[in-house]
Amino acid sequence: MTSTTAAAQPSYLAVKKGIAGWLYTTDHKRIGILYLIGMSIFFIAGASFGVMMRLELLKSGLQYLDADVYNRILTLHGVIMIFLFIVPGIPAVFGNFMLPLMIGAKDVAFPKINLLSWYCYMAGGILALVSLTLGGVDTGWTFYVPFSTSSASNIYVPLTAAVILGWSSILTGINFVTTVHRLRCPGLKWFRLPLFVWSLYATAWVQILATPVVGMLLILVMLERFLGVGVFDPTRGGDPILYQHIFWIYSHPAVYIMILPAMGVISEIIPTFTRKAIFGYSFIAFSSVAIAAIGSLVWAHHMFTSGMSDTARIVFSFLTFIVAVPSAIKIFNWITTMYKGSIRLEPPLLFAMIFIFLFSIGGLTGLILGALSLDIHLHDTAFVVAHFHYTMLGGAGTLFFAAMHYWYPKMTGKLYSIKFGHITAILFLIGFNLTYVPLFVAGINGMPRRYADYLPDYAFYHQASTVGSWIMYGSFLLMVVNFVYHLFKGKKSPANPWQSVSLEWQIPSPPPLENFDTIPEITEKPYKYTSGSV
Repeated sequence: MTSTTAAAQPSYLAVKKGIAGWLYTTDHKRIGILYLIGMSIFFIAGASFGVMMRLELLKSGLQYLDADVYNRILTLHGVIMIFLFIVPGIPAVFGNFMLPLMIGAKDVAFPKINLLSWYCYMAGGILALVSLTLGGVDTGWTFYVPFSTSSASNIYVPLTAAVILGWSSILTGINFVTTVHRLRCPGLKWFRLPLFVWSLYATAWVQILATPVVGMLLILVMLERFLGVGVFDPTRGGDPILYQHIFWIYSHPAVYIMILPAMGVISEIIPTFTRKAIFGYSFIAFSSVAIAAIGSLVWAHHMFTSGMSDTARIVFSFLTFIVAVPSAIKIFNWITTMYKGSIRLEPPLLFAMIFIFLFSIGGLTGLILGALSLDIHLHDTAFVVAHFHYTMLGGAGTLFFAAMHYWYPKMTGKLYSIKFGHITAILFLIGFNLTYVPLFVAGINGMPRRYADYLPDYAFYHQASTVGSWIMYGSFLLMVVNFVYHLFKGKKSPANPWQSVSLEWQIPSPPPLENFDTIPEITEKPYKYTSGSV
């Protein structure tokens, strides 16, 4: 690759200082930072609600929260962590910041729409938190009918928040698809794209095609409550199961909106810290598209106990097992890339290895739930809670932390403490497994999910899980302290502290205002590490 110099320009952090310079910016890098700030606040709030629930479950009986308050906190925890952290997380922060850098562009295709997407995100997030001050919502984060059509709580506020957040996701998806198609630098053909760009591209199409479905669904719920339209109410000729179908037609592809960008992140980290080209580049790229496509066809495996024909259940169960194949291809390729590599166990790679371990457990337990006979027993138990968190937080969440440790020097121009990065990763691994492994066992033994109380038989599992949640929450706080402290007190980062060969690392840290003095030209495939590179 050539022409990657950009030293003549000032850093993007050094121009247009002041709050106005950030709130009116159209620079993709600053918008990525704005997303990161807002998302960090929402994440800590959502994690705090999770710890509150675990604290209530430390002992049998109602201790600090009654059942109604518990359900309201559970709903807000789910809304924040799903719609404000996991779904937008990696694309909004690292996609915005890194996509133009990785394809040799000076910005995204629609900078003003990019800023609008952030304002939609913040408006939706603030509305979600406002719903708590209005008494909260007790429907769960899925807003299932008839709960959401008959609940006495102010359901309009969180539903409106979710619709606005959907707009933010759609705008981001349109921007990324157009950027990848139109702004790639000369020589950057499709099969020279970094795998993170491939994952963002596949995810963007899912955002564009699937997100309007849930937006229309939530608007129908509001119309039914406000105008009495009989869409889901069977007394008016509606069908409550229709809600579940439409909701999961969006929400299962949304799982891949969460996980596909994370899989792109690990595909960047492993080559950098093993000094090897990624094994099976084409397979990883095509498997991202395959996951997005097949994942759109398996929504009803969430509904095996809702009432459907045996033929439909068999078909959806089969497709559930099929969608595991492209994910398994990726894991095989990542592990093979590490084989006989010159491994440097820096925090980003440590988090990436934790992801492989946790996500493998999440995937295998997902296949258990995809088996019809087992799902009948395990549906709506704590087993599902554990599986969901292994897939979402253990998957997308873990690689969000990995991406933060990987690209932090590029984004801020500062180095963080490697020692505290290692400690954070180890505490997270211990706390995460101690939190959710007991819930697998409790669920197998019949413990239902979303209950504020339980029989004494399940006391040990909940006590162990609560202690684990404290350790995991402590790892989050340590991570925040590490990053915030070194933002002001950290050593200046060199342009390429990890000695990566990808394009974003070939310019100064933090990046210049317009990224490149001249648009680079790509002349070779990505991930070209030589045996002598260190």
